[in-house]
Amino acid sequence: MKKNKIFVTSLLVGLLVISAACGNSSEKTTDQDQPEVNKESSDSSLSSEISTAITNPIASENSDVNVDNDDSKNLLSQYSSEQIEYARVWLQLGPNQEIDELNVRKISAGEPINPDDETSANYPEDVIQLAGSRLVDGSVTYSGNGDGTINVYNVPLRWDGNYPAGEEFYNDIIENTKQVYIETGNDDKIIALIKLQIVHQ
Repeated sequence: MKKNKIFVTSLLVGLLVISAACGNSSEKTTDQDQPEVNKESSDSSLSSEISTAITNPIASENSDVNVDNDDSKNLLSQYSSEQIEYARVWLQLGPNQEIDELNVRKISAGEPINPDDETSANYPEDVIQLAGSRLVDGSVTYSGNGDGTINVYNVPLRWDGNYPAGEEFYNDIIENTKQVYIETGNDDKIIALIKLQIVHQ
């Protein structure tokens, strides 16, 4: 009789252990299945966002603005860095912006500042002289520094005065160049000035 009770008790304990193990297994299975549920929820959320973006006119508008900005950056890509530089310098420093043409003259180091004066000092570096087609348009004579700045020489397009002026007069011009930072300027105005450029060798 005692043996039967012990057997029945052992059997009940075994069943309880098996039941508990199955319960844990069920919980683990539920936990493993959970990421799938989250994945489906995430996919559903993504689909909703895509649908909203397609039907939202503001999103499309912002996209167009970004494209326009990229196009703006590429407007000057068809022109050389020299052409862009000449136009930017004139746009910022040119005395007259209403010009018919923008003449570009390259002057080598060693050439006289004033060719009409035998006492003239020579340019110590290569310079660029920009000028319109008329005296009233004025001129800009400068050298580039390669860092966005230029050295501006205070020389006129046409020399008026009493000559010979003496070498000291011209040395003062060389020693008192003004360093100027050149802004990028408006692309449309830059392109308009590029189209007016005539380079004289």
